[in-house]
Amino acid sequence: MEQVQLRPIRDGDRLFLAQLYASTRADELAILPWSEEQKAAFVAQQFEAQDAHYRAHYSGAAFDVIEVDGEPAGRLYVHRGPREIRIVDIALTPAFRGRGIATRLLRALTAEADDGACTLSIHVEMNNPARRLYERLGFRAAGEHGPYVRMERAAYVKTAS
Repeated sequence: MEQVQLRPIRDGDRLFLAQLYASTRADELAILPWSEEQKAAFVAQQFEAQDAHYRAHYSGAAFDVIEVDGEPAGRLYVHRGPREIRIVDIALTPAFRGRGIATRLLRALTAEADDGACTLSIHVEMNNPARRLYERLGFRAAGEHGPYVRMERAAYVKTAS
């Protein structure tokens, strides 16, 4: 089985993270009549804006690179509060998608949320195929905000027997 681990983002990860972000936007940009230079400039600007937003609004969050067998494979950003664990972002490069890596990481977060009696939440685009994964893991729609749906998974409360 592949070894999946998280490590904090380092300064040298910026190019990898920008390329990862670009891979998450590739399908929607493919249909635009822009030049490759225009697409690259747009993606670079959007990446910087998203990064600034996350750092400003999720102070204290864990901003990690996902590594698989020592190779950078994605990112996982998580903000932990007293009653809620918010998955700010999770993304894998195309080469690592569909291999159960996100499922393993999400199951670890559900266990952490259950242990702390916390709600686990994420905002996801309404048409994102990953919604099916979140639903399989017990997340339910809890509200809409523009093109996003907030999904939550209530903590499983263990009862004493």
